[in-house]
Amino acid sequence: MLYVVPTPIGNLEDITLRAIRILREVQLVLAEDTRTSRKLFDQYEITTPLRSYHTHNEHGTLPGLIEQLQNGATMALISDAGTPGISDPGFLLVRACVQAGVRVECLPGATAFVPALVASGIPCDKFFFEGFLPHKKGRQTRLQYLSMLPHTFVLYESPNRLVKCLEQLAEHCGPERLACVARELTKLHEDVRTDTLTNLQAHYAAQPAVKGEIVIVVAGQI
Repeated sequence: MLYVVPTPIGNLEDITLRAIRILREVQLVLAEDTRTSRKLFDQYEITTPLRSYHTHNEHGTLPGLIEQLQNGATMALISDAGTPGISDPGFLLVRACVQAGVRVECLPGATAFVPALVASGIPCDKFFFEGFLPHKKGRQTRLQYLSMLPHTFVLYESPNRLVKCLEQLAEHCGPERLACVARELTKLHEDVRTDTLTNLQAHYAAQPAVKGEIVIVVAGQI
């Protein structure tokens, strides 16, 4: 049995009672970064053993994990923040479990793009989740495709690329396209700002180095 368990994206109180129970009951927890996960475990007095499972070792560890699960082990998969598999490691393991006949149960819980989308004030009845754009090859093609969508789309971006990304979005979508930048969600310095792409670009270009995980929500083409 594999449980996919969402963890808080910032505020450690944003975890469900069921998630805490599962993390305590399983035999092993696979964590993207055990140092990050240890803070959560210490907060809720979870003593289950942690094992690293991340982008750089997931292919190599997969056969052994599947064998353990087929032999009756119970495990939970967590990422540093949010729901595993959403721009974080998890898909390969879940797919391998499904193919091997291992039961997978995904708990509901935190993921960054949902609160950003809802709080933006931009239509969210239909939306397209892009995640991280390619850094170089294919980036312009993706931006052109996204700019033509008739409904809202959602991106993840790193702090050091935020201003450049907003500039590129303004070039492809038009400077007056409505958008929202959501940073540090659920944390002390949460910042959710909705404005035109050109105004957002100007605002963040004038700021000191921006920190924190970033979600960009962009209105669809009208």
